Amino acid sequence: MWTVAHRKGAVVVVPVTQDGNYLLVRQERIPIRATIWEFPAGQIDDTSDPDAVRATGLRELHEEAGHELSADGELTSLGIFFPSSGFTDEHSHLLLARGVVPAEGGARPDAAEAITECRAFSLAELTAMVASGEIRDANSLAAYARMSALGLMNP
Repeated sequence: MWTVAHRKGAVVVVPVTQDGNYLLVRQERIPIRATIWEFPAGQIDDTSDPDAVRATGLRELHEEAGHELSADGELTSLGIFFPSSGFTDEHSHLLLARGVVPAEGGARPDAAEAITECRAFSLAELTAMVASGEIRDANSLAAYARMSALGLMNP
Protein backbone atom coordinates (compact mmCIF):
# COMPACT_ATOMS: atom_id res chain seq x y z
CA MET A 1 0.00 0.00 0.00
CA TRP A 2 1.25 3.45 -0.89
CA THR A 3 0.75 6.64 1.06
CA VAL A 4 0.91 9.77 -1.05
CA ALA A 5 1.07 13.26 0.43
CA HIS A 6 -0.49 15.81 -1.91
CA ARG A 7 1.15 19.21 -1.56
CA LYS A 8 1.09 22.56 -3.30
CA GLY A 9 3.81 23.36 -5.78
CA ALA A 10 6.66 25.54 -4.62
CA VAL A 11 9.22 27.96 -5.97
CA VAL A 12 12.93 28.07 -5.15
CA VAL A 13 14.62 31.33 -6.11
CA VAL A 14 18.39 31.68 -6.54
CA PRO A 15 19.22 35.34 -5.91
CA VAL A 16 22.38 36.67 -7.53
CA THR A 17 23.49 40.18 -6.60
CA GLN A 18 24.69 42.69 -9.15
CA ASP A 19 28.29 41.87 -8.19
CA GLY A 20 27.75 38.13 -8.77
CA ASN A 21 27.32 36.84 -5.22
CA TYR A 22 24.62 34.35 -4.22
CA LEU A 23 22.18 35.15 -1.41
CA LEU A 24 21.31 32.45 1.08
CA VAL A 25 19.04 32.61 4.10
CA ARG A 26 19.80 30.85 7.35
CA GLN A 27 16.61 29.22 8.56
CA GLU A 28 15.71 27.06 11.52
CA ARG A 29 14.19 23.79 10.35
CA ILE A 30 12.35 22.06 13.18
CA PRO A 31 12.00 18.61 11.55
CA ILE A 32 15.78 18.21 11.27
CA ARG A 33 16.55 20.14 14.47
CA ALA A 34 19.04 22.39 12.70
CA THR A 35 19.48 25.90 11.35
CA ILE A 36 20.76 25.68 7.78
CA TRP A 37 21.75 27.86 4.84
CA GLU A 38 19.41 27.60 1.85
CA PHE A 39 18.01 29.51 -1.10
CA PRO A 40 14.70 31.33 -0.44
CA ALA A 41 11.64 29.23 -1.25
CA GLY A 42 7.91 29.07 -0.67
CA GLN A 43 4.68 27.45 -1.71
CA ILE A 44 2.52 28.73 -4.55
CA ASP A 45 -0.65 30.08 -2.97
CA ASP A 46 -2.74 31.03 -6.01
CA THR A 47 -2.46 28.31 -8.64
CA SER A 48 -5.15 30.00 -10.77
CA ASP A 49 -2.80 32.92 -11.47
CA PRO A 50 -0.95 32.28 -14.77
CA ASP A 51 1.98 34.29 -13.36
CA ALA A 52 1.97 32.44 -10.00
CA VAL A 53 5.48 31.01 -10.29
CA ARG A 54 7.05 34.40 -11.00
CA ALA A 55 4.94 36.13 -8.34
CA THR A 56 5.85 33.51 -5.74
CA GLY A 57 9.54 33.75 -6.55
CA LEU A 58 9.55 37.54 -6.24
CA ARG A 59 7.49 37.35 -3.04
CA GLU A 60 9.91 34.91 -1.42
CA LEU A 61 12.91 36.94 -2.58
CA HIS A 62 11.51 39.96 -0.76
CA GLU A 63 10.02 38.18 2.26
CA GLU A 64 12.96 35.93 3.09
CA ALA A 65 16.01 37.70 1.65
CA GLY A 66 14.90 41.33 1.76
CA HIS A 67 15.81 41.82 -1.91
CA GLU A 68 14.08 42.49 -5.21
CA LEU A 69 15.00 42.50 -8.89
CA SER A 70 16.76 45.64 -10.05
CA ALA A 71 15.27 47.55 -12.99
CA ASP A 72 17.59 45.67 -15.34
CA GLY A 73 17.43 42.38 -13.42
CA GLU A 74 16.16 39.15 -14.94
CA LEU A 75 14.22 36.16 -13.68
CA THR A 76 14.97 32.93 -15.56
CA SER A 77 13.19 29.58 -15.22
CA LEU A 78 15.48 26.62 -14.59
CA GLY A 79 12.64 24.10 -14.82
CA ILE A 80 11.10 21.94 -12.11
CA PHE A 81 12.14 19.06 -9.89
CA PHE A 82 10.44 16.70 -7.45
CA PRO A 83 11.95 17.11 -3.95
CA SER A 84 10.74 13.76 -2.64
CA SER A 85 8.97 11.72 -5.31
CA GLY A 86 8.82 8.63 -3.10
CA PHE A 87 5.91 9.97 -1.06
CA THR A 88 4.68 13.30 -2.40
CA ASP A 89 3.56 14.85 -5.67
CA GLU A 90 5.04 18.21 -4.68
CA HIS A 91 7.07 19.82 -7.43
CA SER A 92 9.32 22.85 -7.16
CA HIS A 93 9.99 25.46 -9.81
CA LEU A 94 13.58 26.72 -9.90
CA LEU A 95 14.13 30.39 -10.74
CA LEU A 96 17.41 32.25 -11.20
CA ALA A 97 17.10 35.92 -10.18
CA ARG A 98 20.05 37.89 -11.54
CA GLY A 99 20.68 41.48 -10.55
CA VAL A 100 18.97 41.59 -7.17
CA VAL A 101 19.24 44.63 -4.89
CA PRO A 102 18.12 45.33 -1.32
CA ALA A 103 14.37 46.00 -1.12
CA GLU A 104 12.90 48.91 0.74
CA GLY A 105 11.93 47.79 4.22
CA GLY A 106 14.17 44.71 4.15
CA ALA A 107 13.06 41.14 4.80
CA ARG A 108 9.51 40.37 5.93
CA PRO A 109 9.44 36.68 6.86
CA ASP A 110 6.15 35.01 7.71
CA ALA A 111 5.46 34.60 11.41
CA ALA A 112 5.93 30.83 11.09
CA GLU A 113 9.41 31.20 9.57
CA ALA A 114 12.55 31.31 11.68
CA ILE A 115 15.01 33.04 9.37
CA THR A 116 17.97 34.27 11.38
CA GLU A 117 19.97 36.01 8.64
CA CYS A 118 20.55 36.55 4.94
CA ARG A 119 24.07 36.73 3.57
CA ALA A 120 25.87 36.94 0.23
CA PHE A 121 28.36 34.22 -0.73
CA SER A 122 30.82 34.07 -3.61
CA LEU A 123 30.60 31.18 -6.07
CA ALA A 124 33.71 29.65 -4.45
CA GLU A 125 32.09 29.85 -1.00
CA LEU A 126 28.80 28.42 -2.29
CA THR A 127 30.61 25.55 -4.01
CA ALA A 128 32.61 24.78 -0.86
CA MET A 129 29.39 24.75 1.19
CA VAL A 130 27.78 22.29 -1.22
CA ALA A 131 30.90 20.09 -1.33
CA SER A 132 31.28 19.99 2.48
CA GLY A 133 27.61 19.18 3.10
CA GLU A 134 26.92 22.49 4.83
CA ILE A 135 24.21 23.06 2.24
CA ARG A 136 22.11 19.93 2.42
CA ASP A 137 18.48 20.73 1.60
CA ALA A 138 17.00 19.31 -1.60
CA ASN A 139 15.88 22.71 -2.93
CA SER A 140 19.28 24.34 -2.78
CA LEU A 141 21.14 21.27 -4.02
CA ALA A 142 18.75 20.88 -6.97
CA ALA A 143 19.10 24.56 -7.89
CA TYR A 144 22.90 24.36 -7.67
CA ALA A 145 22.98 21.18 -9.80
CA ARG A 146 20.65 22.63 -12.44
CA MET A 147 22.62 25.89 -12.69
CA SER A 148 25.86 23.97 -12.94
CA ALA A 149 24.51 21.60 -15.62
CA LEU A 150 23.22 24.55 -17.66
CA GLY A 151 26.53 26.42 -17.39
CA LEU A 152 24.92 29.30 -15.51
CA MET A 153 27.29 29.57 -12.58
CA ASN A 154 29.06 32.92 -12.45
CA PRO A 155 32.84 32.60 -12.73
